[in-house]
Amino acid sequence: MLLAGFALSTWLYLGSPTDDTVWGSAQLALPLYWTVALLNRTYSVQSLIAPEFGVQRASSALLLASLLVLLALFLARSSLNLSRFGYGLGCFAALFLMIWARYNLEPLVRSWVGARAINLLVIDDGGPPVDLTKCHRVDARALGLPPQLDDPHGLDRLAKLIGPMDRVIVTCPPERRRLWAMVLKGGHMRGEIVDTEVIDLGILGTSRSEGVGTLVVAAGPLGLRSRLLKRGFDLAITLPLLLVLAGPMLLVALAIRLEDGGPALFRQRRVGRNNRFFDIYKFRTMKVAQTDQAGARSASRDDDRVTRIGHWLRRTSIDELPQLLNVVKGEMSLVGPRPHALASQAGDKLFWEVDDRYWQRHALKPGMSGLAQVRGFRGETREESDLSQRLQADLEYQAGWTLWRDVVIILRTLQVVVHERAY
Repeated sequence: MLLAGFALSTWLYLGSPTDDTVWGSAQLALPLYWTVALLNRTYSVQSLIAPEFGVQRASSALLLASLLVLLALFLARSSLNLSRFGYGLGCFAALFLMIWARYNLEPLVRSWVGARAINLLVIDDGGPPVDLTKCHRVDARALGLPPQLDDPHGLDRLAKLIGPMDRVIVTCPPERRRLWAMVLKGGHMRGEIVDTEVIDLGILGTSRSEGVGTLVVAAGPLGLRSRLLKRGFDLAITLPLLLVLAGPMLLVALAIRLEDGGPALFRQRRVGRNNRFFDIYKFRTMKVAQTDQAGARSASRDDDRVTRIGHWLRRTSIDELPQLLNVVKGEMSLVGPRPHALASQAGDKLFWEVDDRYWQRHALKPGMSGLAQVRGFRGETREESDLSQRLQADLEYQAGWTLWRDVVIILRTLQVVVHERAY
């Protein structure tokens, strides 16, 4: 496709498919493209089964190869009479043909290699059921193949079975795992043994250090670089915002004091990052005698505990502005899972009694807004499903954090500051 693209463009532009002003650079680009493509996984198994991945890798390989050609010609001070427009047109045509070929060959490739593009064998030796499609399956007991390390002939039969495979999964009772592990280690393929605790414990991987083997069940959703990036982003927005809003916030505080003489700020203990407690700041919106420090009762529409100015503050979400101080202190972030009070309930259950995954949402700092809130999951939690929807969104946010996603959530938050469920 690369050579065809250059030949086609040269023929259209210069009248000859092998004009020297372009064709020489095309011949130089080909080995450079191959080199880059082999290094960046353009010709990988994933490229076979995911055309979008293959197109992205092929495009980046072609771009880099094209730039390397220009750099090589410049450094060598080549006397080659290069047609810059013809060369650019050739690169564009080659890219177009590569993308066209990969997308159009995808159905044919799938018919040849299947959905996985690897040979997968599942060996059933009496372990937990394995529900995988489009794979080879054998019953080790029916074929008389349970491994015996003192039986070379039996191991030879197993070797013939697993030899053509790229990946072998064995499901067996715990007492036979070591035997199967020894057999699989003698093969050249990827060998795996089913363990139900991988799912039950949410195991991410394994680790061996100083003679100690461990199961990795948590690695933190963000690395150091991402945490620094997120913190810097928070401060870059929060500090200027506090300067701008300082005057309006003082006026709101004064209005709250004038209404009933009580304190302007309300502090409540919430669960933050790493499941540690912190005190969240809000403008007080309820009558002093009826503030709910534990958060056992969610505010509802026409709640008799809410003051007159409190209704307006809640309706416009202005009561949340003091949390900018929590962000500056490092207890919260602009975007993250919303922090909950200890006694919060969904239906007649405490939040953590509804779903065991509840505590996982605290791997990140809580946020002033979050993915759940911009999706409309806010307000009362009358049913258990009200919490489940928010929890799912929070875990989705943790698993796919990017700075751009934070920007999008902040912009979408501005659209739902006034919300029908903001009471």
